[in-house]
Amino acid sequence: MAASCMLRSSFLSPGLPQLNHQSTSKPNNGIHFFAPIKATATNDAISQQKHRRPADENIREEARRHCSSHNFSARYVPFNAGPTSDEWYSLDEIVYRSRSGGLLDVQHDMDALKKFDGQYWRSLFDSRVGKTTWPYGSGVWSKKEWVLPEIDSDDIVSAFEGNSNLFWAERFGKQFLGMTDLWVKHCGISHTGSFKDLGMTVLVSQVNRLRKMHKPVVGVGCASTGDTSAALSAYCASAGIPSIVFLPANKISMAQLVQPIANGAFVLSIDTDFDGCMQLIREVTAELPIYLANSLNSLRLEGQKTAAIEILQQFDWEVPEWVIVPGGNLGNIYAFYKGFQMCKELGLVDRIPRLVCAQAANANPLYLHYKSGWKDFKPVKANTTFASAIQIGDPVSIDRAVFALQNCNGIVEEATEEELMDAMAQADSTGMFICPHTGVALTALFKLRNSGVIAPTDRTVVVSTAHGLKFTQSKIDYHSKEIKDMECRFSNPPVEVKADFGSVMDVLKSYLLSQNSKL
Repeated sequence: MAASCMLRSSFLSPGLPQLNHQSTSKPNNGIHFFAPIKATATNDAISQQKHRRPADENIREEARRHCSSHNFSARYVPFNAGPTSDEWYSLDEIVYRSRSGGLLDVQHDMDALKKFDGQYWRSLFDSRVGKTTWPYGSGVWSKKEWVLPEIDSDDIVSAFEGNSNLFWAERFGKQFLGMTDLWVKHCGISHTGSFKDLGMTVLVSQVNRLRKMHKPVVGVGCASTGDTSAALSAYCASAGIPSIVFLPANKISMAQLVQPIANGAFVLSIDTDFDGCMQLIREVTAELPIYLANSLNSLRLEGQKTAAIEILQQFDWEVPEWVIVPGGNLGNIYAFYKGFQMCKELGLVDRIPRLVCAQAANANPLYLHYKSGWKDFKPVKANTTFASAIQIGDPVSIDRAVFALQNCNGIVEEATEEELMDAMAQADSTGMFICPHTGVALTALFKLRNSGVIAPTDRTVVVSTAHGLKFTQSKIDYHSKEIKDMECRFSNPPVEVKADFGSVMDVLKSYLLSQNSKL
């Protein structure tokens, strides 16, 4: 990559207003500011035909030709630091905690971003949807200026993740909840089958950049309940970066285990739970040149926040009343808040939705904290749950989650094992195929509808965090009624029939009569 293109990105899309490179004020700490710019794109400009790239040029090489400078930047700062704090770090530093030991956050230069109005950003983001232009075909990198503005597009590691289906749950909403405007954001319909891809593309891209800068990074490591390891191993494999995974032994599904193995990760199966794996990976990364990939690392949240922006975009920039997110390590609830809040602050929308964080009752430290009136937080010993990815008793991002919920008038709910499995089966019966974690979120929705908190006409989005195909064994056990102490009220086991015409006809007639009676 030519040196002149370093710390730049392919900002512009064809037909959109050009950046004004004439500064209207003196440079401030090396950052030039622009006069406010309104979107002035016309239909004729937007419809301009883009010349096809030469046959011997790939989309990365094409992006290099369109390399253009901008003045956006981001840095690490202590999470929720006061205005008098002067502590900050470059994103090119390998740092996970503040000097006081607290969490870090990625802070963008909002003054620079505000030089462009909300209509400009809406037009820019909308112009990139469905394209193959590198790297904007990704739902994450189509918001590159708001994610990692200074990374060179050539360093980005992407599978064009994001842009996931916002599914109108028409039958489920009508039949089970009496709702007309219920939507499920299928983040699990992604490269490795979970929302973790959204954050991992950002983290691994930054690691790729650091390695090219000859920073001391030999590999990337994570503790995982399954989905994080799948995303990490896939993106590292794509970039040729070694990945190291700590998994709690016998606590994740085979489908989740096989993904990092297939992608060439170095997998350690450790006789402990997720919290034990997390403690070990922290200690190891403090001693070895292994970059920490867990959500303690705030880079991942920059990618995850784009799912919130994407929801607004899919509603043509209208804001839903509610967004319900399953919560375990609790980074995602903050990421959604951050994405919505950023859109509000930069003028794309005029309000943010209320957030609900849904936890499994067997791993519910945030729920207990919420019910206590946000008094002293106490970790819990997480018990086994079918929602294995959120089986976490001492969440890293507890402070982030509390901040997000308190600033959006949010709610925390919980789901028992029977409730979450029943909700999953009910959703599946209407044409979905969801994971147990989405069952937790749907249980929260049931409870809030039944209590009248959520109205039948409230536009509500339930975030589905992983693909149901990762959790087929739990579905088999449910429909086989093989789960101890669970009624499995909505099970649908196969009917055994003798291999003769009369027996088959009798069973089918009985079935058809039962279905006709429901009409």
